[in-house]
Amino acid sequence: MSGAGGITTARQDIAAGDIPVDAPRLPAREAAESELSKPMYHENDPNVVQRALNQFWDWVAGVFDAAAGAAPGGPAGLAVLVVIVVGLAAALWWRLGTPQRSSRSTDALFDSTGPRSAAQHRAAAEAHAAALRWTEAVQERMRAIVRSLEERALLDPRPGRTADEAAAEAGHALPEHTTRLRAAARSFDDVTYGGRAADQPAYLSLRTLDLELDEAKPLLPGTSRGVTG
Repeated sequence: MSGAGGITTARQDIAAGDIPVDAPRLPAREAAESELSKPMYHENDPNVVQRALNQFWDWVAGVFDAAAGAAPGGPAGLAVLVVIVVGLAAALWWRLGTPQRSSRSTDALFDSTGPRSAAQHRAAAEAHAAALRWTEAVQERMRAIVRSLEERALLDPRPGRTADEAAAEAGHALPEHTTRLRAAARSFDDVTYGGRAADQPAYLSLRTLDLELDEAKPLLPGTSRGVTG
């Protein structure tokens, strides 16, 4: 009787809820997530940049793994393909050399602040010379020379014209000054593109040429080069 009575008592205890009952899964999960979200559990987590880098390198690794799986021979075949591509790139670089600009920008000779007259370029050149900025003075004086030739209709205004082109074209109308025009263009290129620093003699040479060209009479079409004006 005691055994039956004990079983009966146990059943009554269970019915009364005296033993713990498992908590529902959803509240338990929410409680765990709330606990794990506390800062103390994330002190050593990577920062945003590190996580982004990790994701990037994981992506790169995935790409290489996919390429290795698709390449004949697996990873070894992929390595061979990479070597071939690098070799072809090196051969093209050696054959063609360093890529050069196909043409200089439209402000190769003139700056991009808008068109200025020859007088304005001369004034800027003199201001630079007074401040001993010989490189800028040479540049502005060469611009004054070319702008003056354009104003006299000895050169057609053409955006993008280089100093060398202007010197060559001006030499047709002013043949006696061809050599000095080309020297002036080289001086401009040296300080503008060659990284060289100009000096006072270089500027004075361009200044003298500018003044002489301003007084020179052009060679008219059909006139012999031996005839000077």
